[in-house]
Amino acid sequence: MATLEIKNLTKKFGRKIIAVDNISLEVHDGEFLVLLGPSGCGKTTTMRMIAGLEEVTDGTILIGDVDVTELPPRKRNVSMVFQNYAIWPHMTVYENISYALKLKHMGKSEIDQVVHDVARMTKISELLERLPTQLSGGQQQRVAVARAIAVSPKVFLMDEPLSNLDAKLRVSMRTELKTIHASAKATTVFVTHDQSEAMSIADRIVIMQGGKIVQIGSPEEVYEKSADLFVADFIGTPPTNFFDVELKKTGETLHLVHPHFDLSLSPKNAALLQGYDKDRLVLGVRPENILLANEQAKIMSTTVLVVEPQGSHQVIAFKLDENIIKMVAPAQPKMKTGTTIHLNFKQEALRFFDPDSTLAIGN
Repeated sequence: MATLEIKNLTKKFGRKIIAVDNISLEVHDGEFLVLLGPSGCGKTTTMRMIAGLEEVTDGTILIGDVDVTELPPRKRNVSMVFQNYAIWPHMTVYENISYALKLKHMGKSEIDQVVHDVARMTKISELLERLPTQLSGGQQQRVAVARAIAVSPKVFLMDEPLSNLDAKLRVSMRTELKTIHASAKATTVFVTHDQSEAMSIADRIVIMQGGKIVQIGSPEEVYEKSADLFVADFIGTPPTNFFDVELKKTGETLHLVHPHFDLSLSPKNAALLQGYDKDRLVLGVRPENILLANEQAKIMSTTVLVVEPQGSHQVIAFKLDENIIKMVAPAQPKMKTGTTIHLNFKQEALRFFDPDSTLAIGN
């Protein structure tokens, strides 16, 4: 396998449309890197440029120490798994996997060995004589992955490969792909718009918006230390709750004042805001960090609007003015619509954002 390095990569369509805007990143040898973002953010265009399927407007792509920016796809030593699998319908599974190996003039016995090795790795050994029409979506997905692994690429590319599967199969295939990645020790770039998918399989996540990279980090880093309001809102289900608050000081204590609460900040949070020179900010609180409290420990009280039971926990929604806020609470005691609840925030998990720049404060 190899490292993948992108330097100042730009893709323009015509004169006005900038799909990818001067991005740089390095994918480490053997890493599982996920490009994540909403539709139109540039993630698929970036992958297609890495694969050689899209011409680069500006910038450089290095695989290992080789500049592949101008090389055709077949000379880049990359394999790609597409959203629609793109396996040959008239060929058996065995023939699909072996086709590229034959083009490399590999010997028959060696081809047979490779096909059976990758079939075992992807758990499709019993399917080798079947045609794609005789396979389920999940089995076709495994065939596409096996075919890509068989050629021993330096970089393994996956463009939303799970999007055509049903919800339950998508979850199980995440685990399968991570296991296959570990076995193949492949340097992998995976594109998705599904943040829960990215969180579950990535070593690192590259979050993109408007053709630019907004943040790069481990799943824990982008979740717990979101770089800006976009990332904090995009990552997490249910998403982060945001409150426009006023920053006030009473004696030595800093307060965040909202029409529905007055929160005295812990010394650690107060220290984060010491250099902040504005009197307003955006407070970000993830749903699991809104806590049920007794009347003595509360910072506010409200009425339950809706309860969404999730088995292991429950999602409770309530309304503050025109905003619906969601919190995650233990499964017991079961809450009911109309119940009055007392709430507090988990101070060590609060996030602060500048309302003008949208960047995190004290990150």
